[in-house]
Amino acid sequence: MEVNQYLEMFIEESKEHLQACSEHLLELEKNPDDLAIVGEIFRSAHTLKGMSATMGFEDLADLTHKMENVLDAIRNEKIHVTPEILDVVFESVDHLEEMVMDIANGGDGKRDVSATVAQLKRIELGEEAVPQVAATVAEPAAVESVLEYDSFEQTVIAQSSEQGFQAYEISVKLREDCLLKAARVFMVFEILEKDGEVIKSSPSVEKLEDEQFDQQFYVAYVTKESAEDMQKKIMKVSEVEEVVVTTIDQKKFSEREYESQQEVAATASAVAEVESTPATVPSKPEPAAKPAKTAVPAKAEKNHAPVGNKTIRVNIERLDILMNLFEELVIDRGRLQSIATEVNHGELNETVERMSRVMGDLQTIILTMRMVPVETVFNRFPKMIRQLSRDLNKKINLEIIGAETELDRTVIDEIGDPLVHLIRNSVDHGIENPTSRRAKGKPEEGTVVLRAYHSGNYVFIEIEDDGAGINRDKVLAKAIAKGIVTQEQSYSMSDNQINELILASGFSTADVISDVSGRGVGLDVVKTTIESLGGNISIESTQDVGSIFSIQLPLTLSIISVMLVEIEKEIYAIPLSSIIETSIIRSSEIMNAHNQKVIDFRGKVVPLVFLEEIFEVPRKESQDEEFHSVVIVRKGEKLAGLVVDSFIGQQEIVLKSLGNYLTNIFAISGATILGNGKVALIVDCNALIK
Repeated sequence: MEVNQYLEMFIEESKEHLQACSEHLLELEKNPDDLAIVGEIFRSAHTLKGMSATMGFEDLADLTHKMENVLDAIRNEKIHVTPEILDVVFESVDHLEEMVMDIANGGDGKRDVSATVAQLKRIELGEEAVPQVAATVAEPAAVESVLEYDSFEQTVIAQSSEQGFQAYEISVKLREDCLLKAARVFMVFEILEKDGEVIKSSPSVEKLEDEQFDQQFYVAYVTKESAEDMQKKIMKVSEVEEVVVTTIDQKKFSEREYESQQEVAATASAVAEVESTPATVPSKPEPAAKPAKTAVPAKAEKNHAPVGNKTIRVNIERLDILMNLFEELVIDRGRLQSIATEVNHGELNETVERMSRVMGDLQTIILTMRMVPVETVFNRFPKMIRQLSRDLNKKINLEIIGAETELDRTVIDEIGDPLVHLIRNSVDHGIENPTSRRAKGKPEEGTVVLRAYHSGNYVFIEIEDDGAGINRDKVLAKAIAKGIVTQEQSYSMSDNQINELILASGFSTADVISDVSGRGVGLDVVKTTIESLGGNISIESTQDVGSIFSIQLPLTLSIISVMLVEIEKEIYAIPLSSIIETSIIRSSEIMNAHNQKVIDFRGKVVPLVFLEEIFEVPRKESQDEEFHSVVIVRKGEKLAGLVVDSFIGQQEIVLKSLGNYLTNIFAISGATILGNGKVALIVDCNALIK
């Protein structure tokens, strides 16, 4: 079977199963006696194991198999769930995620996970993880192997046995006070290599040489010496505390091979079933439903109720191509509308009007196809919060609200890292330790709320915590000392404006970490990223009560609504998302303040920005007009008035980049092609508001 054609499907399915494992493990940690949750995790792991084996990713399948064994033991109540066991299972899931990402990036998915495998094996075996064999036993009984062997290693062991060699698994434990572990390992290997061949070691030889292990390591070894002699020879090495020699049971090899073949065959039939109907796969598969395709006969499936909502996986590159083609249609639509207006022919106008309506519906559908729930970003945070709370010795509860809220895929791809940074700040520097919270009369467990919701053409994402908040006075003092604001400016600043000073470039210094609740570290980068997406970030905070970081993002970045304005004969586009309103003002209303022309706009002093000066638009003759056209724009709580010659009107345009040669053009974020074929530059309002 040609598996390459299924690689993309395998990667997506694997990510979904691993995400399901992570979510259910977090549930299991809260409800350790709920075996139904264990069953869900087991089924996800079992399906992933079968898929991995079918695709030929043996390391991935092997680690999943070991994790599955532990889950099976828990499910059958042979093992009771403990935080230590969950730590190892979480570590296994982390390794599996890294393997899948490596495969997605073109790798082979191989990783050295021998330490984790050994831990899983010990958990599976309970107290018998390291078999105790007395030194006087001449021929030790065959016990379950701690090491795992691939097909090549099994073949070597089998052939050695046929030639009269014995295959042993040797466990060597060094003393706790051993200072030169690498030297002792070298001496052990030197003894072994004199009388036989080392097949495998755990940890790997490289890690043993670098002393990247605790006190114990394992070696698979073939020799004609007896187990008792090998044990005595290794015990001669100083600082070796214990040596356990066991015979490798080769019968297990054939059993495992048969089991693996059965799993591969079952999964291959499932893949063949998918091949016959490649367009019908669940968009958000339930973990419990996946294994049914492997285990339930086709006749049984037919008895199930029909699924109402059918979905299809589409390569995102195809959606990008579709969007690009539609963008060209939008440009042509504008051109047709312009021609229809000039010709003023009844049937042409009617046809263009109908085409515009159909294209409007088509645009809605295409943009909806590109929408992705923010849960694809949010679902990484519960596990991150769990690890941070353990590392920082804090009790933290994460609440996620509105995970079904949808955003354009382009925005989703970019927003992940800023959210990680903000949440880490809330957990690390916002939430206090349990002792401090008790002293303030707060519950020991801090709460971080991650919230998403739609409002108009925007999505708002909020990170709220009930932590220490931001110390207003210390932030202001640090900002003045850094020269970010002056003493005079600070008198008229609101609390929110002072809070947002921590987002300023240059505010991130090491001493801020302790003085200002750590909120200044790297947040200027977060702000820059969000603004590059056409969004903005604001902060509300009350000391000792908590903070809310609010991010406003546009639904999509490809097709935007703009106000077209004219300066001399040049046309510029100002995004509607930045515009509050337009206004016509008299020249007599313009005032001067601190060498800046300003106007009084609804009781607020708003600075004026003359775009003809910013963009150096040449004038054929100087103008001294009585009235000025002004576009009032905003950036957070700051306002500015953009002075233009005239307003043309609103229009939906396709946002195009300026290319590789025109980068870092001040106050220009891109360009668009108008209906008449001319190019209009898109104004970056954020760059014009200081």
